[in-house]
Amino acid sequence: MISVGDKLTPLSLTNLDGETVQVPDPTRRVHLQFRRHAGCPICNTHLRSVTQRLDEITAAGVREVVFFHSTAELLREYQEELPYDVIPDPDREFYRQFGVEKSWKAIATPKVLASVVKGFAQQSGKGTIGTATESHLGLPADFLIDTDGTVLAAKYGEHGADQWSVDELLALTG
Repeated sequence: MISVGDKLTPLSLTNLDGETVQVPDPTRRVHLQFRRHAGCPICNTHLRSVTQRLDEITAAGVREVVFFHSTAELLREYQEELPYDVIPDPDREFYRQFGVEKSWKAIATPKVLASVVKGFAQQSGKGTIGTATESHLGLPADFLIDTDGTVLAAKYGEHGADQWSVDELLALTG
């Protein structure tokens, strides 16, 4: 697991557009988000709130980088229009590196079920529960990384809808 105060080894990632993404970013803090799978209605509802407030996040000096344990092909069906870096990680390499786990608790709470219903409604029923290589049991995680690679804040979700809100992220950047 990654803890506050840890210093990350620099990462060179490839986003959905085939571009290289460096973490840490030498000019901005990075909000690393570990979401679930490409069609996850919970994740897509959450990311919609991030997209709506991206100007505020950017003004706070933060770059959004979002991992999914899906292939690039599957992500293009759901995430291609996101205005930040989306990182496909179908083999969960970075999930393991950051200690982001799977658990039945990801879906077994009333809050998660309400989030799923809301997400499916917002996606006009387009969401999925995962494919053979994806898992609906994935837990979310959030990390705020400083320009030198120091972990400023970390949150390991206890269920599928347990991630930082935009307000929580902005409070951490203050």
